[in-house]
Amino acid sequence: MIIGIKDILKLFAITIVILCATFVCTIFLNYNIDIRTVKDQVTTEQAIIVYNAEVSSGEVTAILSGGFLALTAVVLLMFYIKNYIDNHAKELGILKALGHSNLSIAKHFSVFGVSVLAGSVIGYVSAWIYMPKFYKLRNDLGLLPDVAPRFNVGLFILIVIVPFLFFSFLAVIYAIIKLRKPVLMLVKDLKETKVKKQKEPKKERNFLKELTVGNLLNGKTLCFFIFFSAFCFSMLIQMSMSMKELGSDQFAWIMIVIGIILGFVILLMSLSIVIKGNSKTIAMMKVFGYTSKEYSKAILEGYRPIAYIGFILGSIFQYVELKLIVDIVFKDFDNIPDVKFNFKGLLITLIIFLIAYEVIIYAYKRRIEDQPIKEIMLE
Repeated sequence: MIIGIKDILKLFAITIVILCATFVCTIFLNYNIDIRTVKDQVTTEQAIIVYNAEVSSGEVTAILSGGFLALTAVVLLMFYIKNYIDNHAKELGILKALGHSNLSIAKHFSVFGVSVLAGSVIGYVSAWIYMPKFYKLRNDLGLLPDVAPRFNVGLFILIVIVPFLFFSFLAVIYAIIKLRKPVLMLVKDLKETKVKKQKEPKKERNFLKELTVGNLLNGKTLCFFIFFSAFCFSMLIQMSMSMKELGSDQFAWIMIVIGIILGFVILLMSLSIVIKGNSKTIAMMKVFGYTSKEYSKAILEGYRPIAYIGFILGSIFQYVELKLIVDIVFKDFDNIPDVKFNFKGLLITLIIFLIAYEVIIYAYKRRIEDQPIKEIMLE
């Protein structure tokens, strides 16, 4: 067995992302399917407008939320596979030297799809636990004929089985691509280098600044995840506050929970990988007499501007997205208020984000300080 249980458990972030996507898509798509069964009973002009708005909003929410989260899961999966291959290059190189083909090795990566299956199943079950309440609130509005939640086999296959098969297949294909390296390069754990044109010498930086810049340039994927965690937190929390003002408490709480989970899980995952990837550098800096403040700042501080940029863009994106949804989906409704930028929501979210982010950064600084040098060097 190439990939162990511990390696699969490390895919927790993918499970969480898929769980959120499945939960949202199951609720809205299942309701859309059920509401279509009473389409013939919708006869008045006002009821037809409400019906079309319900169907459209459900489809838009499922496509935007589900698609966005699924794309995130794809990026996470590729990152984990690349990280696994980089960390186990010697073992994989030996297997290739013993005559195993890329396909025979890569097929074991299909177990990465288990994390997707776990997220899909938990998300689907959670959606069904919440669904009766969701339907009741919809029925209590009295705008459309009452409907009850019904199990849809096709939707179950689409939301639970298809993602599992797709991600398992994707894991194998991507592993094959990443394993297409010479055996010697894998066994000796050599990194691919690209020849770059010589540029004019830049002004020399001190070691700490060079370390910060090097971490950012060599860890573009981690930069993306830290950016994305702040983006999700900002977008979903602020959007939930705006939706609450529009009278949609259900959507608001769903957005808040998903925003908090996604933001913190991805941020914690990213910073853990940053610390682990720089553990030996930190140990050497301790040996050479650098203070904890100096090496903590060099390793972690460079990601702060990226998180802030993610927060700002998330604030802008949520306003544009919500305005488009209201203007397009609910354009025929007279009582829907115009969407305005919620500066109060921005301020509240910013304060929560700053406190949470700084607390997490402080916790990881303490973690760096407490790492024994001997333990790090023996890894």
